[in-house]
Amino acid sequence: MKLNFSGLRALVTGAGKGIGRDTVKALHASGARVVAVSRTNADLVSLSKECPGVETVCVDLADWEATEQALGGVGPVDLLVNNAAVAFLQPFLEVTKEAYDMSFNVNVRAVIQVSQIVARGLIARGAPGVIVNVSSQASQRGLTSHSVYCSTKGALDILTKVMAVELGPHKIRVNAVNPTVVMTPMGQASWSDPQKAKAMLDRIPLGRFAEVENVVDTILFLLSDRSSMITGSTVAVDGGFLAT
Repeated sequence: MKLNFSGLRALVTGAGKGIGRDTVKALHASGARVVAVSRTNADLVSLSKECPGVETVCVDLADWEATEQALGGVGPVDLLVNNAAVAFLQPFLEVTKEAYDMSFNVNVRAVIQVSQIVARGLIARGAPGVIVNVSSQASQRGLTSHSVYCSTKGALDILTKVMAVELGPHKIRVNAVNPTVVMTPMGQASWSDPQKAKAMLDRIPLGRFAEVENVVDTILFLLSDRSSMITGSTVAVDGGFLAT
């Protein structure tokens, strides 16, 4: 299925690495003008070399004021991918205030803020738009040492549904993708222990973790007109994990 995003402007957060970076590259290859947002400037510099013409914004989305300054005047955006996230894995009894605050600031609050900026622009222009939030299977299952991360992704799932309800009348669709473990560099580092990986793989009917392209393909589908009747959904890209 070839998708054409020519004439559309897309904004992707967490664009420096992993899912976000490959989403930027795929959108750029499909004709979109892309704004890539990351807190790591070196990643944006290398991304610009791979994808000439991509606009870059370096900002820490945990900082509300800095985000408003960096993105408040970003201009018309038709497609938004809220991908930026952090994960601090701590046993429940050892959860720290710092981990809690940073996790909710990036994984939930920044989604609200960036989506407000984009949605207000769409409504002011009277233009339709699409927002895709990158969630996780951890939103719907309890995972050891993931209490804060699971909580943020559970919040993101229900936020997605509320956004869909409120923004639907403005012709703005909002969905989430919920991947299992994805073989990004971070995923490989976190799940390289065969014993740890086996415990998770045994719960996945297809018996494997996701590749980045599995998630990116789903994001592109949800951004496209091919999914024009889908909003308020959480789409599992999990090899069947959530079916068990």
